[in-house]
Amino acid sequence: MARRLLPVLERRVGRILVNGYPTGVEVSHAMVHGGPYPSTSDGRSTSVGTLAIGRFLRPVCYQDMPAALLPEALRDGNPMGLWRRVDGVLGQS
Repeated sequence: MARRLLPVLERRVGRILVNGYPTGVEVSHAMVHGGPYPSTSDGRSTSVGTLAIGRFLRPVCYQDMPAALLPEALRDGNPMGLWRRVDGVLGQS
């Protein structure tokens, strides 16, 4: 059963723990730190919490791009129905 479940878990979670103890670090907005000095002197990312994903992103800017060439997730009208922040407002429009 575990062998069948493992591929499902690998696509959904960031850690699979077997017979051990978790780190106690929760993925939440309140859990933010940069680690020991000098890591803490760079406030652009964190090693834990929801902002940690920023360490693995490669931002791409699409400027004056025709709508037909934009990725579907970025097009006006939100055809994929994703939660997005547009002009500072979070929504699905």
